[in-house]
Amino acid sequence: MKKKKKPDFNKPINYSSMVPMVSPSSSSSIRFKRKNLFILSTSFVSLLIILYLASNKNQKKKFVDDVVVDEFHSIEVVNEFPHDPQAFTQGLLYGGDDFLYESTGLYKKSSIRKVAIKTGKVEILQRMADGHFGEGLTLLDDRLIQVIWLDQTGFIYDRHNLSKIGKFTHGMKDGWGLATDGKVLFGTDGSSSLYHLDPKTFKVLRNDVVRYKGYEVHNLNELEYVNGEVWANIWMSDCIARISQKDGNVLGWIILPELRSGFSPWSHMFPSLLKIEKFSAFDVPNWLKI
Repeated sequence: MKKKKKPDFNKPINYSSMVPMVSPSSSSSIRFKRKNLFILSTSFVSLLIILYLASNKNQKKKFVDDVVVDEFHSIEVVNEFPHDPQAFTQGLLYGGDDFLYESTGLYKKSSIRKVAIKTGKVEILQRMADGHFGEGLTLLDDRLIQVIWLDQTGFIYDRHNLSKIGKFTHGMKDGWGLATDGKVLFGTDGSSSLYHLDPKTFKVLRNDVVRYKGYEVHNLNELEYVNGEVWANIWMSDCIARISQKDGNVLGWIILPELRSGFSPWSHMFPSLLKIEKFSAFDVPNWLKI
């Protein structure tokens, strides 16, 4: 049997060419196609926890408000863990004590889960109603907050037993991604908008249009809050955008073209996953490993 060649993370990459081009998009219709394509895919893709981000030696630097901005970053994968290949992961976050909280999608199969990192065992599972498609997930205090696709509602769960303790309506056009800095919620609906939401009322406090060098960045997907920045994976690309929470401008990019080279043919839709200091993850369906 021919041994599969591992991705070459040291190979020089033209990072600037990897940044997604900006153009108007129809989020809902594209999202529908995306879900159908993933349903047809086989589960040969690995979900990788990235424990370290290595900046490219030739990266460009600039200053924004007296802060050095490293525009392009590459990554180094240092570990893998088993994962349920039937889980259509849409949100994933570290909950402490070697556990992950996971939001899975697909109609009639969506759920909220508490998963042991090292074994991949699902310790607690809360199934959702057949008509709900689970999406982004974040943790604020003892509340797990989840949005659902093609809807302006979401759910709140107790982090300890995953029991549903609330339902809310938000002001975004759709539910894709969710994150928090502990004070406000950040959300996306697949457009170029980064929403700031009140964590108590879920009303929109602010809506920033995300831009890179003056151009709108569309298809903002799942989110993570990292060291004062909001990170968004860009659906249908190999890029994660580092976004300023102050004004929505893109500060830099994490480029992942080599990461998917060892994956299945469906990896051209590779969504992105990262880990900074603690386990954090993005929209990553049907993976065999974490």
